Amino acid sequence: MPNKSMIVVDDSKVSRMMLTTIIQQMDSEMEISEAEDAKSALAVLQDKQIDYFSVDLNMPGMNGLELIEKLMPDYPTAKFALFTANIQDSTQDKCQSLGIKCVNKPITEDSVKSMLVYFND
Repeated sequence: MPNKSMIVVDDSKVSRMMLTTIIQQMDSEMEISEAEDAKSALAVLQDKQIDYFSVDLNMPGMNGLELIEKLMPDYPTAKFALFTANIQDSTQDKCQSLGIKCVNKPITEDSVKSMLVYFND
């Protein structure tokens, strides 16, 4: 079975490093790409098949929900998780309507584990 692949999109370098480190501790087989915003994510994704997306909500330019909506048609079998410290009902509702997991920041082993459990369901 081929390794699964994930992209971590977050404008915080520290958040990307924490997420990548924790994911690799929990799933050493996962291939992880990183991007600091939607524009660089779209560049990284050229000709790549990605299984899982971990996307920050608040980023310069296009926000995480806008990026996810843009990517969903091109990745119909992928699973998406939105990381945010701003858990408002409207954000939760939007995630629910898109069928994506909304994960509370800060990034912890528990929050990453909940994302990975969702991805593997």
